[in-house]
Amino acid sequence: MNNVFLQLGSNISDRVIHLENAIKIIKNEIGDIITKSKIYESAPWGITNQKKFLNQIIKISTELNENILLDKILEIEKKLGRIRVKKWGERCIDIDILFYNDAIIETKNLSVPHKLLHKRMFVLLPLSNIAPKMIHPVYNKTVEELIFECKDCKSVQEYEI
Repeated sequence: MNNVFLQLGSNISDRVIHLENAIKIIKNEIGDIITKSKIYESAPWGITNQKKFLNQIIKISTELNENILLDKILEIEKKLGRIRVKKWGERCIDIDILFYNDAIIETKNLSVPHKLLHKRMFVLLPLSNIAPKMIHPVYNKTVEELIFECKDCKSVQEYEI
């Protein structure tokens, strides 16, 4: 079995429902949900003139290899209504692979660990909620250490449902 951390994000319509629906489909089509973080609300990153995002990290256990996992994630995003218009633009759901075991993967279609996770507080805070001592395999630092070093000052707040 493979341990995978996924980041879920949404900033269109009923953001909580989009996260919940993504988790249900991931459980049915990809693997068991081991744990999930609290939900956090954050200012948009990249393109800033859009609505705030809700973000959540889940840890899953799956038999899928990384390429099939990526294909399944893209299918789930599409099934939930994601239309890719512009990079970092608004979206009903975004699912990113943050970690796949301790693997370092660099292909045309996939970079694991996610290349920007150490620069994004909206990823690091929910990740620290469920795996603060996890070691980033490229930087050899814990999630807590990455938070301390992160220069992202955008607002990230726990979201009350």
